[in-house]
Amino acid sequence: MNSLSIFGTSSDAGKSTLSFAITYLLHQRGLYVAPFKAQNVSNNSQVTDKGGEIAIPQAFAAEAIGLEPTTDMNPILLKSGGKNKAHMIINGKSVANTDVWEYYRNIKKLQPIVKKAFKNLQKKYECIVAEGAGSPVELNLMDKDLSNIYIADEFNTKIILVADIERGGVFASIYGVYNLLPKKLRKNVIGVIINKFRGDMSLFDKGRKIIEKDFGLKVLGVVPFKPFNLGFEDSQSIMNYTQDTKKAIIKVGVIKLPFISNFTDFEPLVVDSEVELTFITNAKDCESCNVIVIPGSKRVVDDLMWLKQNNFTKYLTDKEKTLVAICGGYEMMFESIIDKDMVESRFKKVSGFGRIKGVVKFEKEKIVQKGTYRVFGCMVDGYEIHNGVTPKRVKKKKNLYATFVHGLFDSDEFRYKLFSKIDKNYQGYDFKKFKTKAIKEYAEFIALHVEINHIIKKIG
Repeated sequence: MNSLSIFGTSSDAGKSTLSFAITYLLHQRGLYVAPFKAQNVSNNSQVTDKGGEIAIPQAFAAEAIGLEPTTDMNPILLKSGGKNKAHMIINGKSVANTDVWEYYRNIKKLQPIVKKAFKNLQKKYECIVAEGAGSPVELNLMDKDLSNIYIADEFNTKIILVADIERGGVFASIYGVYNLLPKKLRKNVIGVIINKFRGDMSLFDKGRKIIEKDFGLKVLGVVPFKPFNLGFEDSQSIMNYTQDTKKAIIKVGVIKLPFISNFTDFEPLVVDSEVELTFITNAKDCESCNVIVIPGSKRVVDDLMWLKQNNFTKYLTDKEKTLVAICGGYEMMFESIIDKDMVESRFKKVSGFGRIKGVVKFEKEKIVQKGTYRVFGCMVDGYEIHNGVTPKRVKKKKNLYATFVHGLFDSDEFRYKLFSKIDKNYQGYDFKKFKTKAIKEYAEFIALHVEINHIIKKIG
């Protein structure tokens, strides 16, 4: 049986969501299948049971079908460091900071790592669904492309193209990508999925005929636009969330830090009908919020300085305002941040907001772990990813809820405790139950519009 590669004909075509859905549907039809992405660029990561970091989409897809996420599913993860710099994570472990040119110079050394991870999965599963990255035909970088070209060529995967019709130019993007692929890979393309269609589906009947007759490509499906507010890969994708706020009684403002990370923390708020969630960059917007959240950050000191420069200090030191500070946000609440080895910044010491007495010390060894934690009197299934060290992972002061633990809002108990204190009419909901139902319904929606049986036939 062949594995599958999911290529986008552009960035943000929806391949992450479709990769998850196809993985789920193949699993439902009895195939032993696993998600994979050779190299991901994202500040949004999850912790495996064995203490490794991988990107959210592969962890999300694995958990959706009952698999334990492993580092083989995403062997290389790059986290933005600013100014063409990135923090590299290999096989779940932090190894180095690198710049884009150094990364490309070392691509031959990274290929065996990717190959080994894919082969490890092949030993356990019949089919690997390998998500691509960006466009597969950046001609000047094709020899350095791990997620698209290398995997498809090395493992002879069957290929599905995903085209975003919403942004326009869908025919040019399909024709261009298909014809710019190497000849060997063109032969392995089994079809294209038209994604994010809006309006009368019959209007694309002629378009389907053009693609199949003139381009020689089977249209595997035309998928109507449907929001799926789970499994966000990056800050751009979470900005595309949709909310129905007609019943909202509480407004939560998450500060959109320049280096915001682990924003999947807020998925339970996106889908909570009693909460209006907004991402804010203007300090004055804090005034209209019942709760302010400082999220995780990939570059804590840089984001701390940005907050001060943009006049957030007044609101973040106001003890009458309900404030939730997570991970990097928690570290900012201390009197000082000490980074003597300059692990994360160019400064050895900076002043924090001083809501919590004491200092945070950045250590070279990153803490990466998951578990069940007692946080603010509630049980939370969460995880930690941080270099900062403090005496406690949780601190509660007047109207301040500060912790290293990600996954805080996944706890129904914590959300109810926090929001019912603000508005006694808050009822809450079962997020885990909602998530299971939403995943199943979205996959079934995709099955209605994509020829899954044809895909199964083509992969053997």
